[in-house]
Amino acid sequence: MKPNKLALALAGLLLTPVVAAVAQTTPPPASDANGQQAANQPTPDQQAPEQKQAQQLQSITVTGSALPRVDLETPSPVTVITAAQIDRSGLKTVNDVIRAISADNSGSIPTAFTAGFAAGSAGVALRGLTVNSTLVLIDGRRSASYPLADDGQRTFVDLNTIPVNAIERIDVLKDGASSLYGADAIAGVVNIILKHDYKGLQATADIGTSQKGGGTTRRATLIFGGGDLAKDGWNAYGSIEAQKDDRIWARDRGYPYNSTDLSRIGGSDATNGQPGFNNGSIYGMVQPAELGPNGPGGMLTGTAVPGSLWQPLRPCGPAATPVTNSSGSGCEQNFTSQYTDLQPEQKRLGVYGRLTIKVGDASEAYLGASVYSNKTEVAGGPPQIRAGTPVNTRSIVLPAVLPNGLHNPNNPYDQPALITYAFGGINGGAKQNNDNMRLVGGIHGTMGEWNYDSALVFNHNALTVDNYGFLNYNELIKVVNDGSYNFIDPSKNSPSMLAALAPVLHKKSTTDLQSLDFHLSRALVDLPGGSLGLATGVDVRHEEQNDPDLNPGLQAQGLGVAHTFGKRTVSGAFVELDAPFLESLEVDASGRFDHYSDFGNNFSPKVGFKWKPIESLAVRGTWSKGFRAPSFAENGSSESEGFATYTVPDAYAAAHGNNAYVRPYGLAYDTIGNPNIKPERSKSWTFGLIYQPIPQLSASLDYYDIKKTGVIGQQDTQAILDAYFAGQPLPPNSGVIADVPDPANPTLLPKPVVVVAPYVNQNSLQTKGIDFDLIGNFDLGESAKLRSEFNATRIFEWNLTLQDGTVQRFVGTHGPYALSSGAGTPRDRASWSNSLSFGRATVTGTLYYTSSISMSAPDNGEGCISVDDNGDPFPPSCRMASFTSFDLTGSYDFNDHFALTASILNAFNREAPFDPSNYAGNNYNPTWAQAGMVGRFYTLGVKYKM
Repeated sequence: MKPNKLALALAGLLLTPVVAAVAQTTPPPASDANGQQAANQPTPDQQAPEQKQAQQLQSITVTGSALPRVDLETPSPVTVITAAQIDRSGLKTVNDVIRAISADNSGSIPTAFTAGFAAGSAGVALRGLTVNSTLVLIDGRRSASYPLADDGQRTFVDLNTIPVNAIERIDVLKDGASSLYGADAIAGVVNIILKHDYKGLQATADIGTSQKGGGTTRRATLIFGGGDLAKDGWNAYGSIEAQKDDRIWARDRGYPYNSTDLSRIGGSDATNGQPGFNNGSIYGMVQPAELGPNGPGGMLTGTAVPGSLWQPLRPCGPAATPVTNSSGSGCEQNFTSQYTDLQPEQKRLGVYGRLTIKVGDASEAYLGASVYSNKTEVAGGPPQIRAGTPVNTRSIVLPAVLPNGLHNPNNPYDQPALITYAFGGINGGAKQNNDNMRLVGGIHGTMGEWNYDSALVFNHNALTVDNYGFLNYNELIKVVNDGSYNFIDPSKNSPSMLAALAPVLHKKSTTDLQSLDFHLSRALVDLPGGSLGLATGVDVRHEEQNDPDLNPGLQAQGLGVAHTFGKRTVSGAFVELDAPFLESLEVDASGRFDHYSDFGNNFSPKVGFKWKPIESLAVRGTWSKGFRAPSFAENGSSESEGFATYTVPDAYAAAHGNNAYVRPYGLAYDTIGNPNIKPERSKSWTFGLIYQPIPQLSASLDYYDIKKTGVIGQQDTQAILDAYFAGQPLPPNSGVIADVPDPANPTLLPKPVVVVAPYVNQNSLQTKGIDFDLIGNFDLGESAKLRSEFNATRIFEWNLTLQDGTVQRFVGTHGPYALSSGAGTPRDRASWSNSLSFGRATVTGTLYYTSSISMSAPDNGEGCISVDDNGDPFPPSCRMASFTSFDLTGSYDFNDHFALTASILNAFNREAPFDPSNYAGNNYNPTWAQAGMVGRFYTLGVKYKM
């Protein structure tokens, strides 16, 4: 039997069946090399015993191993999502499908986070290790990264630019895999497998909308192909998909998603236009002022005349509410409701095509090409005259007299006036258009006893960014000082003036990847449990990123510097041995050597085992080392500048007499690339059980432990500031750019205006947890079948150890606050799907769960992030509640050609939990509860095939 088994295994490389789930409970039907089921193939129950036996011995390739297998139970835990499961889920994008898995956690990037560095994109973060520690592949090969790095640092593959219509399955490897795939596979691998071939035609059209209004989606897909590989020697198919998602305005949702005034439920009122607040309304406020020192470019600054009050610059209009407090009178205006969206407008258009040709009797050559465009448009409010960055204009004043000697008509006083104002004639917002072009050509097959696979990949990402509503500093000072901007009647300001005051900020960023690989595998010798398998391969790739500044020269208020340039060449080689020492014991070992042109060499080993003490039980485990290569933002020609309000030390302020020079101001934190940075390195291990008591039911439980060292982060800026104020030498490679001296105290140390700090390898982290998967397939008789799947992940620990030994524990909190966009690290995530098929109908219900999160974050200081006006936790529990939603989908086949589909997402209309501490959404957490903001969502569709 062993020679026959080997022959079938080798031939099976071109006939790989669909991987339906981990530990599939029934033998899969015959399939092609990427899992497409052959037409008119009998089911296992209909086949003769000899056919069943041959089919069971066919080899399959599972992500995480380069060797073909005769079963699905690998030493590493793998979750497989088939095209059929995607259809049944009702989810329409790769982003939604992948981010719904329970292992996706802290650092995951939702499209709804429109204020982030990488707005309009989406990324997956397995194990909560952020998006740069999960490797995303297409057909087992790398893709170019999104041209903008998350938070200016973390690179990732944008899930919004992957064609859904051509997907055969998605493998999610929840284990370290640098020993095969190289860098970035620390937390796991998401491998998106596209269809190998297709015959026929299928078209779909869907329309859906929210019960609460907004977010209407329209989607159409078409896939068509012809040619029979076996008979004709070729197959070609094409896939087209188009989707448009309307925006959801904050005003179309109820309180508190549509407001920043939380006073009626015990919180603070942060609505624009209140006297004493920095943010003004479009009606403005003024207050008599005493002139202070001029700012850059001739900006007039001042302080309030003691005892004076704010008053509206012009009468409050219908968009505002008059308000009076101890600081004066103003026009309160709800910018959130009037100007912002909770879900951006998005348009996607993708085309994919593939041609496959038989080469002789044992090989195939193919060429695949895709073009995918993802356009995102975000709405925003008008810009404020007061800003903290990059120039602090919070003390700006209107002159009383213009340069021509006349009284300033914008100033109601005979003296300078402080002003708060929003430029209502200028719209804020942004547009991102990401075009992804990918070309792959390859050949695979057999040569004697060897299986081979080789491919050449060209991938180009081009992202154009247009940002609106950012004031040009020099133009702002000009129109304020010469009185040319009409604050009293903004309708009289010309379009040309507004365009000069807030020009569109435009840039084009690109990333490129070219790769070539060649892989070999074969069986070597017979062992008691089967054949010793060998796989080896080499690959080389070139990567480039070109991301220029959106704000060169820091002319735009509210934006800093952010640019990244880099290129490198990577070459690698791997080897894998799989040894079935016994029929019940399999050991797999692999290792990979990589050479990077920018930082040097790395070797990543891995060993795993699978032992079946009894037929119904398997024990498995792995140990591996991995690494994450520094991104170009971290080690290239890069710079990323952010701003934060800074308060100088008390002693320094006292030395200056606590004058206006030392009031809180916008301090720039400039992080620069460090060419000497080293990779982040990891050690991880897993241990798990697979139990199948009956053919219809299987369960797996896997424990994981990942420790990462040399975690890359910005050098400690507080240490730099402490050294500066103490007059001590600054840490290596850091710097401080000082302000002009205090006019009242010119001999004292000037205050810092920019802190320069490089990226360094400074911290370590460790995360531990478990995954539980339960799959049941039941034949209920009368053509009725039930498939039930339960997936859950619990994180036991997610701890960051700082350079000084401090341990920050993030599980169940909103931390790491900056790295997760304030979304946090939920302890538990789970989903439970039940699909019932009867006759021509299929109905699927899926329950999603995310546990509650404390509104605290160890990296954001002590105590509750959200507080009321008294400084007490708000809400008093200081927790975001758990979120549970239920999706219901169904389809009915009227005949062999026509079907009707429908879905109700968030069928029970659950609202997103209240979360004022998350900065990605307005009083809710879009990373975990976007469905709750959208509300009950109905979709109706049709499907035609021939």
